[in-house]
Amino acid sequence: MDAIVERVGGIDVGQATVVATALVGAAHERTRKETRTFSTVTRELLALRDWLLAKGVTHVAMEGTGIYWRPVYELLEDAFEMIVGNARHIKNVPGRKTDVKDSEWLADLARHGLIAKSFVPPKPLRRLRELLRYRRKLMESRTAERNRLLKLLETANIKLASVASSVFGVSGRLMLQALIDGVATPAAMAALARGRLRKKATALEQALEGRLDEHHRFLLQLQLRRLDAVDTDLLSLDARIDEALMPYRDQCEILEHIPGVSRVVAAVIVAELGTDMTVFHSARHAAAWAGVCPGNNESAGRRMRAGVRKGNVHLRTALIEAAVAASHTKGSYLRDKYYRLRARRGSKRAAMAIAHKILIAAFNMLATGSPYRDLGASYLGGLEKRHTTRNLVRRLERLGYEVTLGPKAA
Repeated sequence: MDAIVERVGGIDVGQATVVATALVGAAHERTRKETRTFSTVTRELLALRDWLLAKGVTHVAMEGTGIYWRPVYELLEDAFEMIVGNARHIKNVPGRKTDVKDSEWLADLARHGLIAKSFVPPKPLRRLRELLRYRRKLMESRTAERNRLLKLLETANIKLASVASSVFGVSGRLMLQALIDGVATPAAMAALARGRLRKKATALEQALEGRLDEHHRFLLQLQLRRLDAVDTDLLSLDARIDEALMPYRDQCEILEHIPGVSRVVAAVIVAELGTDMTVFHSARHAAAWAGVCPGNNESAGRRMRAGVRKGNVHLRTALIEAAVAASHTKGSYLRDKYYRLRARRGSKRAAMAIAHKILIAAFNMLATGSPYRDLGASYLGGLEKRHTTRNLVRRLERLGYEVTLGPKAA
């Protein structure tokens, strides 16, 4: 096989060191090989870049494993054509496995164009990714802390969650603070209710008659303090996300027209999928990369059952969240499709199918800049009517009848 890159480097990245191999030579010449080892501190990585530049290297290949490849990538991306390959797709040379052999194998594969480039978004989108992924972690930690607080109330036989729809609303927070202070009676705490919760004063008074001691109050105060800290961090993080989203404001606005896609989900789609759709071969390729379509499992001409592909878990989670929200949007095509699929395949498969449709729509909107056009809730009904009519006409014709269709008289 002929080489297609004359000067290429392969880097095996570790936590403490990186091993780099440079291969130099034309397609029909014997290559000149040189391997060096560098530390992963910034000074050494800059020396690695200078050494590769001195060798005239134009392409650099590495495996995208863990987090250790990212600082190496960011220091080299401005000087070389970077190739980040999936480690599961790159097989090592048979025999003794060493870092040197790995770097040589990466360089040789890249020299012959045998490494499929993984999608690495530009630096602004990578920064936006980090903000949104950390926001997701904060939301998860807040949910976990709230669940721990509710369990603590149950151990003290405080049934506030059984009466109030939101324990962490305005009324609920006032009652929780009163429970921590430990001086108000159940009737006085029930009187702290606001809005429609006032109609449940009697039920609230009974629910707040628990066995709350000093131990529960201590833990309750710590948990509320942690929740307040998370809320403060989320406000600061949302402001930073809005600032990072300014260059992509137009793309986010058109994506929010899709039923179920909120501001946060639109930001996640832009951050994870990017705005340049030419990096994907097609919308189906993007769906496979995101992990919202089934895999292929065929043998001897038989198609077997295959689970959902492994993909970008952050994007897939946001798309499924949007799919569930779209199922509550009345008068939309996605809602009608969801309930038709749920009746036959279940709620989880239906949500995954709607997530796939949302991604396909988002891909085409980002690729063409066109707005979202909803097919309407009656689209599938009309489609089903046409299919049923055609099938019945064919059955009658096979039985020897001549069928003529006309509208029913009023």
